[in-house]
Amino acid sequence: MSNLEQPCDAHEADRGTLGGLSADAPRPEVSGLSSALSRALAGKLRRGGGGEGRGDGSGAVGSEGEAMTGDEITLVLPWPVSANRYWRSFVPRGHQRAIVTLSDEAKAYKQEVGWRAKAAGVRKPIPGRVAVDVRLYPLRPLDWAKRAERDPLCWDDTVRCIDLDNARKVLYDALKGVAFEDDKWVRKDSAERMEPDGEARVVVTVRRLGVPTSPQGSLL
Repeated sequence: MSNLEQPCDAHEADRGTLGGLSADAPRPEVSGLSSALSRALAGKLRRGGGGEGRGDGSGAVGSEGEAMTGDEITLVLPWPVSANRYWRSFVPRGHQRAIVTLSDEAKAYKQEVGWRAKAAGVRKPIPGRVAVDVRLYPLRPLDWAKRAERDPLCWDDTVRCIDLDNARKVLYDALKGVAFEDDKWVRKDSAERMEPDGEARVVVTVRRLGVPTSPQGSLL
C-alpha cells in the first residue's frame, strides 16, 4: 500500500463509472451510488452564512428562502478518489515517455462533483483569490461503539482513512472551474479529519478573499 493512501475502513464510498460528460449534458444515472447515499450527500450551498442559493453572486433566493451573496460556497461531496487511482500514466504507442492523464474513475468523480455543485445552485466559480477549507468524514465502521468503549477520546484513530494531503490534491482538481477558477488562486487552505458520524463524505467550503488595500509592508 502506498504511503500516500490509507483507504477508509471497510471500503471507500461508492463511485460512479461514467466520465467525460460535461455538467450541462443531461445527467445519467451514476452506478455505484445508492439513492440513499445520493440523498445524504446532496450538494449544499451556503453563501454568507445563509441557506441554499445560487452560486452566481446574483443574490437569488435559495430553497431555504434566504438571499445569498457570492462570497462563499459550501458543498457536501462524495468520498474523494485516492490520488493513486485519480491519475494514471502510460506510454502511448510510438512514444518513449509516459504521459499522465485522468483515470475513468477520476472523470466520474469530477462529473459527480460538477453535478452536485450545479444542483446546489453554483453557476460559476468564485473569481480571484479564495480560501479553501476541507472537512473529511471517514466512513464510520460497524464496530465503532466497541472502539469508542475501549477508547472514548481517540477511538477513531484506528479508522483507516485517506490522508488529508492526498484528498486535497484530488478535490482541488475536481473543484477547479467549478467552485474556484484555478488552484493557483487558492491563497489560504485548511483541512481537518473529522470524527466519523455515518457515511463517508467531504465538506468543502470555498470563500472569496479580498484584495489587499495596501502593499506588503516588506515591500515598502
